[in-house]
Amino acid sequence: MAKPAAAYLTVPRFKPISWLIHGFGTGALKEEDFARTEGLAQFRLVIMRQLHSDIIHRLDSPPAARLSGDALITNAPGLLLVVRTADCLPVFLVDEGHRAVASVHCGWRGTRARILERTVREMEAVYGTIPENLIAALGPCVGPACYEVGPDVREGFGKAGFPPSVFSASPAAPGKSLLDLRRANTWLLEGLGVKKGNILSVEYCTHCDHALLSYRRNKGEPQRMYNFVGIR
Repeated sequence: MAKPAAAYLTVPRFKPISWLIHGFGTGALKEEDFARTEGLAQFRLVIMRQLHSDIIHRLDSPPAARLSGDALITNAPGLLLVVRTADCLPVFLVDEGHRAVASVHCGWRGTRARILERTVREMEAVYGTIPENLIAALGPCVGPACYEVGPDVREGFGKAGFPPSVFSASPAAPGKSLLDLRRANTWLLEGLGVKKGNILSVEYCTHCDHALLSYRRNKGEPQRMYNFVGIR
């Protein structure tokens, strides 16, 4: 796996898939870099106005206007499906057999709304995706030791059906909890039938690693990391 100092990180498991292109951006990757980077310049970027929602867009061609939502799916070549993050979890879904991909923005609100589960179900309906054949890659996000949330968030996850194991008690703040975004979304994937061996994780904490961008570490900082997946 590439080091965080690179412009973007890649997943070794994806390398043999000749038609796939992907990357989890670091703080070094800017939007203007896509147009001048070999291997990326020929793609059309699709960048949403993200809402922390469960809204999914299926793309058969470049959209005529900017979309609002938090997940993109396609089986059309030439598009780079982008989600921007700075602590939230970016997830790529790859259906190798049907040559289809998804890019999903999983913050705590989207995770609570089960956007990743909904995206898999959408791929099932549209492309015939079989969950047990999916490969999922979870990118850098704020780690469970750094993601403190209030009791309202924990209560909301409980009502949404998540197990208590996605939280731990905060040692620094009685009454608050630490949320594990990776564990919560892995739980969703496994519940759908995605194989454990097909759930890959880029284990960097955005809050701890200064090569990555963190909203919690640098409040008010507007920059985001660009995470992209597409079909050649």
